[in-house]
Amino acid sequence: MTPGPEPELRIGLAVGASSVTLGGDGELFVTDDTNGEPVASIPAGASWTVVPDTPGVHLVKADGSRSERHAGFSAVNVTENRFAMANGRRYRGRVNVIRDGSGLTLMNRVPVESYLAGVIGGEMGPRRGDERQAMLAQAVVSRTFALRNRGRWESQGFDAWADVRDQVYAGVAGETPAAWEALRATRGEVVRYDGELVDAFFHSTCGGSTADVQEAFRNARSQPYLHPVSDASGGSHYYCDLSPRFRWREEWDAAKLRTILSRTLPAVMNVEGGGLQRITDIEITHTTSSGRVGELRIAFEHGDVRVPGSDVRAVLRPQPDQQLGSSAFRLSVTRDGGQVSRVVAVGSGWGHGVGFCQWGAVGRARAGQNYEKIVTTYFPGTNVERLY
Repeated sequence: MTPGPEPELRIGLAVGASSVTLGGDGELFVTDDTNGEPVASIPAGASWTVVPDTPGVHLVKADGSRSERHAGFSAVNVTENRFAMANGRRYRGRVNVIRDGSGLTLMNRVPVESYLAGVIGGEMGPRRGDERQAMLAQAVVSRTFALRNRGRWESQGFDAWADVRDQVYAGVAGETPAAWEALRATRGEVVRYDGELVDAFFHSTCGGSTADVQEAFRNARSQPYLHPVSDASGGSHYYCDLSPRFRWREEWDAAKLRTILSRTLPAVMNVEGGGLQRITDIEITHTTSSGRVGELRIAFEHGDVRVPGSDVRAVLRPQPDQQLGSSAFRLSVTRDGGQVSRVVAVGSGWGHGVGFCQWGAVGRARAGQNYEKIVTTYFPGTNVERLY
């Protein structure tokens, strides 16, 4: 296949914003988003504000004067080696501001490689020289993820969110020399199965084995390249056992368990939270082929609830705002007076466990594996191919 041109992505930076500040460390040229007609030029170092109207938007200058109403704005820096700024953060490419139902949508239109430069440094962190192949592998996986999911948020007008709903994107501030080097070394390379881009799931630490996609996500479609893969490196060791989250422990007393379940059970199952009965038992009733919890039974005085493995991390939370580290854990339950008084979970790994294991990739790189071998090990039966 002949490589094509580099695609552009639309990254959603904010939705429903009451205002957006535009400026730059160079001159910012602003046009009408719909017809490309010039609107204004924001001098270097100045900050102007976009505010919503009904319909459309206005550009408010530093002196308080307003532009005519427009459907939206597109802004690009026209000074060499300078960047557009939106809400104080620098971005390559263009920034666009359009009206949405509750305020303003801010997005960054940016070539894929420039987007990835603001992503993969944060995903992998600083890496040693003997871990370079892990960074290259992450570049290929993140590129595949971005292109496979292009248009997923079309109803919002963009391709990807700049947060954990897709990949965390920090613009120019997220770039590192190592990230750019990895992107240049793998430019345009993606993971394919039977000629199609794969669902390039990735996570921090698999804990010994990756998971089948159906273990982690309810209603997920089985894929031959998303089955469990052992991370064993020999001698009772694993490639990802250098992760600080390879093993973990969480504990709940009766009050904390009741408080957490009162909030989480109604959110994922048809259970009334307000009148939660006394919890008399909690047990793992089924484990999966990769050793994860397939079903969790929570028994109350008058009946029980069975939580499927795909929901366990969202139900049995350590804190209200934090999911359980992984679904690979064992339970120790203490009872007192006919009810559960203490629960301890001892677990392995961090994240959903599907696909590419980031810490496993670091371990494999240290062991001398190249990025193509690392990627195709975690996505068995796939090939790394150049798209552009």
